[in-house]
Amino acid sequence: MIEQLVGQIEARFADLGAQMVDPEVISDRQRYAAVGREYRQLETAAKLAEEWRHATDDVAGAQELLAETEDAEVREMLDAGRARIEELEEDLRLAMVERDPNDDKNVIVEIQGGAGGEEAGLWAGDVYRMLSKYAERLGFAAEPMDVGDGKYTFAIKGDGAFSVFKFEGGTHRVQRVPATESQGRIHTSTCTVAVLPEAEDVDVQIDQNDLQIDVYRSGGPGGQSVNTTDSAVRITHKPTGIVVAMQDEKSQLQNREKAMRVLRARIYEAALAEQQAAWSADRKAQVGTGDRAEKIRTYNYGERRVTDHRIKLTAHNLDAVLEGELDEFTAALTADEKRRLLEAQTSTSS
Repeated sequence: MIEQLVGQIEARFADLGAQMVDPEVISDRQRYAAVGREYRQLETAAKLAEEWRHATDDVAGAQELLAETEDAEVREMLDAGRARIEELEEDLRLAMVERDPNDDKNVIVEIQGGAGGEEAGLWAGDVYRMLSKYAERLGFAAEPMDVGDGKYTFAIKGDGAFSVFKFEGGTHRVQRVPATESQGRIHTSTCTVAVLPEAEDVDVQIDQNDLQIDVYRSGGPGGQSVNTTDSAVRITHKPTGIVVAMQDEKSQLQNREKAMRVLRARIYEAALAEQQAAWSADRKAQVGTGDRAEKIRTYNYGERRVTDHRIKLTAHNLDAVLEGELDEFTAALTADEKRRLLEAQTSTSS
């Protein structure tokens, strides 16, 4: 079984490598990008396959030596080699787990204060800064779309953005003494985060007749300088009832364009959730009601700790996490997702 998997990985990786230098493929920008993306995705598995080949050769050699004469050092090498092969086989299976087709997409992130009043809005701003800094650390581009008043909508652009930020969807809970608290009491507040894969025109076809578009004067922090004109835009998608409002830009056209991007992402995600009931990343499941009990992660200021409740991981580096150092959580959540998908695939095939 594993021998067959290794052979398939080697053959496919070699084929992709040949395509990468094929002039016909290079001349087709779209095809070349797709081949390059698959090549990069398979690279880890290909390296594991190569290491597995070396390890099996070493074990075979050790077995031959032991057949001739018993040697404690060779026996130790054989045992270590067999253990390494088991590890590599597990890593290979995990590496070949079917990826989420949205993993390579850009994302649109929506953050909103939940339970906790004014403090929840302030916490939403802190989470927005944390995720923006994380995006920048990873080399992604963070693009604010509608920011302020405890609500933050922004895009994160870059190859593989969704594969990283999809784990941030849900309720983030904070336990701290608010700046407005005079008696030093610890408050518990929440904000909700929705992470939507950004849909392209080819992913979602929207009939303009299904849209109700209203324009109005911008207000609040985002619109104080432009509230003399009808620059704000509200778009309602009548078949689904989804409503998106945008007022950050001075131009009505720009607000409409950003609203359409968010609308397209929400419609795309709703369609995916309907088609794939097993996929739990739909917006409603991510966001929930914002109650304190519905949490994916807790940030405790008093103990300087961060706990992710999905994988029972606690880190005592709150300050670093708030500065966008979320790599440890992302790596653990990615590994957990792969293991769960592998278990599901194994149970389905058995």
